[in-house]
Amino acid sequence: MLQSLPKVVPINELKNTAQITKTCQESDVPIIVTKNGYGEMVLMSVSLYEKTIAEAQAAALVNIALDEIDAGAEPVEGHTFFASMKEKYGR
Repeated sequence: MLQSLPKVVPINELKNTAQITKTCQESDVPIIVTKNGYGEMVLMSVSLYEKTIAEAQAAALVNIALDEIDAGAEPVEGHTFFASMKEKYGR
């Protein structure tokens, strides 16, 4: 999946808080704020932040699992794993 490029805005646009808030809420990509032509900070909506963090956590868990398999752990089928979790936690 091809991801859109982040938006770039100069720091003086932060003075218009209503507009920058609207831009953040409507944007599905981070907004890079520049100062003197250099990246200074990144703005994003809370929903985009939560999505980004969730994706990073999922990728980290997959990498941990792959490292465990490389170290000799036995892979488990998804349905077997979920059945054991239901049995263990009763849900």
